[in-house]
Amino acid sequence: MSIIRLENLSLAYGLKPLLDRVNLSIEATDKLCLLGKNGEGKSSLMSLLTKAAEPDSGAIIFEKSIKVGFLPQSLPAADERSVFDVVAEGLAEVGVLLQGYHSLLQKMNHGELSAIETDRLHALQDQIECVDGWTFQSKISQMLKRFGIDENTQMKALSGGWRRRVLLAKALINEPDILLLDEPTNHLDINTIKWLESRLKEYRGAVLFVSHDRAFIKALASGIIELDRGNITAFNGSYEDYLIEKQKLLEDEERQSKLFDKRLSEEEVWIRQGIKARRTRNEGRVRALKAMRDERKQRIDRQGKTTLKIEDANRSGKQVVEAKNVTHAFADGRKVIRDFSMTIMRGDRIGLIGANGAGKTTLLRILLGQLSPQKGSVKMGSKLEIAYFDQLRDGLDEDKTVFDNVADGHEFVELNGKPRHVISYLNDFLFTAERARTPVRALSGGETNRLLLAKLFSKPANMIVMDEPTNDLDVDTLELLEDKLSEYSGTLLLTSHDRDFLDQVVTSTLVFEGGGRIAEYVGGYKDWVRQTGGELADESTFSPSEESASKATETPSTMVVPEVATVGASSTKEAPKKKLSYKLKLELESLPKKIEDLEAEFANLHEQMADPAFFNQERSAIDNATERLSQLEGLLSEAMDRWVELEEEAGL
Repeated sequence: MSIIRLENLSLAYGLKPLLDRVNLSIEATDKLCLLGKNGEGKSSLMSLLTKAAEPDSGAIIFEKSIKVGFLPQSLPAADERSVFDVVAEGLAEVGVLLQGYHSLLQKMNHGELSAIETDRLHALQDQIECVDGWTFQSKISQMLKRFGIDENTQMKALSGGWRRRVLLAKALINEPDILLLDEPTNHLDINTIKWLESRLKEYRGAVLFVSHDRAFIKALASGIIELDRGNITAFNGSYEDYLIEKQKLLEDEERQSKLFDKRLSEEEVWIRQGIKARRTRNEGRVRALKAMRDERKQRIDRQGKTTLKIEDANRSGKQVVEAKNVTHAFADGRKVIRDFSMTIMRGDRIGLIGANGAGKTTLLRILLGQLSPQKGSVKMGSKLEIAYFDQLRDGLDEDKTVFDNVADGHEFVELNGKPRHVISYLNDFLFTAERARTPVRALSGGETNRLLLAKLFSKPANMIVMDEPTNDLDVDTLELLEDKLSEYSGTLLLTSHDRDFLDQVVTSTLVFEGGGRIAEYVGGYKDWVRQTGGELADESTFSPSEESASKATETPSTMVVPEVATVGASSTKEAPKKKLSYKLKLELESLPKKIEDLEAEFANLHEQMADPAFFNQERSAIDNATERLSQLEGLLSEAMDRWVELEEEAGL
């Protein structure tokens, strides 16, 4: 049964049609992946389905009383809101009442409730009772337990992956009939992506998601819908089925275009024949030729593919990097690298796999000589010319244009010994002449990553290092990047959470197994899974591990929250308070001040780094500040977790 229908829907951005009289039907149990190149209008279609935007013409027909849940691409702010309050936002008016009640209840538990606030608490209890709000409060608590998140934790104490979980809980709390997900796996580590996959497989409603993560698409999608030049084409079946059908369509389209252009050329020759031919020409044929000209003029050519060419440098020495007994820890004492030794040879293609915060970027910087290990040694080989793709995009000046970031003060780049104009070169990466004059800060995420690739490949390199290169790239560009890297004869090091990308590109993997242990395995991601079962240690200090999260509740794991009995405020019994040891009591009393100091230092350093003048310092000072900011995040999260833990033990 259709729950959403698009009928002759049109939407344009300027002169470009994003949707051109499209029709689509979404069924109650569909799990559909929405594919399309960057800029084709996928997010615009999501905006229409969430009613955040209106179409130019046509209609979107929703089944009566349908509820829509939405997981946006951007993460929620890392602010002082509690996890409970963020999830309650998904309940509209009831959520506002529950937010107020939850906030006052926390103050009461800490003995900070005034007389006026006590009256307000009682009034909220009555209002919540009238709208059956206690059921929803219980649902929020149960869902957050199932997701392994403490409802009183502040958003600023959570990593990006855990904030993504909170956002998913918010989207699901109203039990939507359809869940819309915009790039849900961006910036998530493999553990969290697999967790998300398992939850969505269990979800009983419809799902429409935008993603470039092919392993995620293969695991979840029961069908593909593709947005291409304003048209939507639906493909039933798996992602592999889609690839086969899509190839057939492209071949048919190319054949039809060639036949059309041949006919048009023949008619153009006919109309230009001599006087004798013109005297006898058929007026109907002339009108047909005019119609063909109009059709050719109106045909929207398929957007070109990015053209990637990697400029090879002179061969490096046979031994590229030698690491001996390298050990490194963060300021909080957590070892991210322990007694690591490895020799990287010319032509090696190595992928780094690990959870967010495991230390992958730290290891790359040590191997590149950008960071000195606390113990051990690193020796760089000879004749190295390194190209580094940085996930933080430090290699780009946001105030400069696309052109200036690549040109570096010149009009030409030298490729394979021949000069080429920068505008022509940027066109290979789908930047028009006009877009090439745009400041970097105005680019989309996909455009920014294409610019990084353009800058990376504009200079010869015999060693390429890529830190999360796949974020925000569309599938076509990803596949082209895979092909070019596979052909590359130099040395390659890369970190990625894109499992398919790793399988296509690397020949061995370094896996962060926890406690600073790093092990090498032959092959890509699937080979590692085959050899070990594929369980990553969760190095994140922001939240409990997946194992502890799964043990937080005995409720069966399911995306649809079961119905529960209505629970009123009076039915909640306080747990008996426990007595802490004198030492633990002192620790608990000291934590608020410690957290306050860490927050102040974090805020001060963050404010300094927000000033453009900050980056005029020496590179070492910038690196030290960046690392300290990361350390502070970890220390703050640990302190928050410890505070919650001790309060729970004390029954507070």
